[in-house]
Amino acid sequence: MFKYLLPSILALASMFAHAQSKAGVEFAIVKTGKTTTLKGMMVSGGGFTTKVDGNFSAILVKHGQTHFLFDSGLGTQVAQQYQQDMPWWARAFFKYEDPVVPARTQLDQAGIPPIDRIFLSHAHWDHASGLGDFPEAVVWAAPEELHVVAHAAPGLGGSWPSQVSLKSIRWQALDFKPQPYKGFDRSIDVFSDGSVVLVPMFGHTPGSIGMFVTVASGKRFFFCGDAVWRADALKDGSPKFWPASLIVDKDREQTQHTIEQMRELVRQDPGLVVVPAHDDTVQAGLGYFPLWVK
Repeated sequence: MFKYLLPSILALASMFAHAQSKAGVEFAIVKTGKTTTLKGMMVSGGGFTTKVDGNFSAILVKHGQTHFLFDSGLGTQVAQQYQQDMPWWARAFFKYEDPVVPARTQLDQAGIPPIDRIFLSHAHWDHASGLGDFPEAVVWAAPEELHVVAHAAPGLGGSWPSQVSLKSIRWQALDFKPQPYKGFDRSIDVFSDGSVVLVPMFGHTPGSIGMFVTVASGKRFFFCGDAVWRADALKDGSPKFWPASLIVDKDREQTQHTIEQMRELVRQDPGLVVVPAHDDTVQAGLGYFPLWVK
């Protein structure tokens, strides 16, 4: 009789293990700085009478006893990096405000264990600034983005030598598998339990990636990097303000295709919360570190 019960027992054990693996999954938004701008500068049609905040954040994810970061936010050396590599003509439009509170500072003060890996959504200055603050971490990026890193140069639309050319950074290429996930043709199931899944979403940069996180409560979140700067752009598929898009989106057509993918994703999964990297409205609604979303 036991042999007939064994498959059911194994199935139940698998389900229990799967539930247990997700039980410890939570994340926190580590806000390292902000800028204040007109909404119309962040999304086409947003208007030029309403001011909004744009955040510079890193996402801290806890899976069991493991902690990792998705992006690094503004780092301890951002002032020097900005002075060295930001073009003078862009400083009025692409800027940050003091004070900056780097992720490394916040995590150390909170007693968070050392971060052993960082997944980089893309290598633009406001996402990669803090990489050098975590020399103990391996930095994972899409191979296409590592090509951008290898050709770092001052300016916008690429990566900055002051941030990504440090010898202390240990780069590693992501290997996306031909396993479709949520409309994306490839994916990486980071913990093999469905709780954290990375997907390629190229366009904004040659190797931009997104991250799905399902927390213990079952709530689902999608961290989309800079595919859009504000989640409300998905209502009608609005791109970024066109002058900004010309500067920062490597492939505008592919970026728009990614936006349409995300719109379809939200239509099929209305419970999914899309979290753009700079959307203060969405991020403030979830709360900031040391508050955890569970």
